[in-house]
Amino acid sequence: MDITEKTYLAHGSPSMDLSGKELDELFSAALSKALSDLNNAGPVIILPPDITRIHSRGGFLTDVASRELIAKPGGEDKNRLSSRKVAILPALGTHRALTAAELHRMFPNTPKEKILIHDWRNDLCELGRLDKDWVHKVTEGAVNYDWPVQVNKLLRKNGPEDFSLIISIGQVVPHEVAGMANHLKNIFIGTGGKEAIDKSHYAGAAYGMERIMGRIDTPVRALFDEGFRLFGNQLPPVLWVLTVVDSHAVRGLYIGFGRTCFEKAAELSGKINVDILNTGITKAVVYLAPEEYRSTWLGNKAIYRTRMAMAEGGELLILAPGLECFGEDSGVDTLIRKYGYRSKAEIMDRVAADAELADNLCAAAHLIHGSSEGRFTVRYCPGIANDSPRGLSQKEIESVGFEWGDLQTEASRYNVTKLRLGWNRLQDGEKIFFIPNPALGLWTEKPGQVK
Repeated sequence: MDITEKTYLAHGSPSMDLSGKELDELFSAALSKALSDLNNAGPVIILPPDITRIHSRGGFLTDVASRELIAKPGGEDKNRLSSRKVAILPALGTHRALTAAELHRMFPNTPKEKILIHDWRNDLCELGRLDKDWVHKVTEGAVNYDWPVQVNKLLRKNGPEDFSLIISIGQVVPHEVAGMANHLKNIFIGTGGKEAIDKSHYAGAAYGMERIMGRIDTPVRALFDEGFRLFGNQLPPVLWVLTVVDSHAVRGLYIGFGRTCFEKAAELSGKINVDILNTGITKAVVYLAPEEYRSTWLGNKAIYRTRMAMAEGGELLILAPGLECFGEDSGVDTLIRKYGYRSKAEIMDRVAADAELADNLCAAAHLIHGSSEGRFTVRYCPGIANDSPRGLSQKEIESVGFEWGDLQTEASRYNVTKLRLGWNRLQDGEKIFFIPNPALGLWTEKPGQVK
């Protein structure tokens, strides 16, 4: 049966509120149909998000898949879909591996011995390369290099484990590099290697973040699509399991083979995750939950997702009680400390002149994304004391181009337990825009930029 483009479920709307029970039943039924269509009884690898996407419900859906696919001893699983070899490989990309506590929080009912760690520097195979002339054209001349189509070596057909199916789980939400997160990004970035991640991220930054965020079709998405078109036959079939979530509820679940389910999910995400404002934000307050945001590498979503909504001369105040470092690994952390968050023009000049930064294009892209381009102030309020061996001091925060704020003082004024998402008026009359989690949306004052 040809399943290259088959949607099993496209269930969502801006008013929908899917319960855990509904998610379980819908996913279980779709998974059963997909396995039947494939006549599949072979080993399966599941690619869920990591702890930084905990709101995606990807962990819950991974638990469901584990329950349905992994038989328990003693004949207790007669009603399960099958008994087969299953592995779980969180799509870490450049992020650090989950701790034992995070694994339990993210995947409470998935056997931990089934969970593997993706090493973006070493655990790779290359499926092929996209020609540099094609990449140059699709990015409208922003970059001039080829692009490697890389995945974790476990995913390749006839590889070490010879998996017969990939189940890719995650949330579709506006994204600063791809336009909309997930689908092939989960494979080519989430399980990709340094060169692929470096070049794709820098291509997006050089092309222009404002021309990408919230869009379904972008130059970086085109890299993924073309890479899969040319070399996807080297992978097992991929069953996409995509959620659309806002700050209140799960609004949609889309499951299928091919691109259609992603397009439908992205269309809904554009309706519920993109907030087009009537006026620019003079004062934004963003809260970074400590269990999710420990680095500016992740925390700078507060900047990415608000940059198009910030008014000239405004202030973005970031309350970051868990902030410990700049980069997710020591190498990237060192680069951020060395170069700082500077304008796009400054970073691109440094890339052209400095071999070290040119060899770390993902870091260069991140530095561009984290800049306000001089339009507004970014004030970080880290929560760990300056004399602690961990954490970031005022001097460190200011050294990379941000302003510093005292967390205790600012959190007392802007009590996140009393603020609501969106516009708030304080007792003294100050008007602020509050965002409790920047990962769940995109805010813009320019409706023509997001289509």
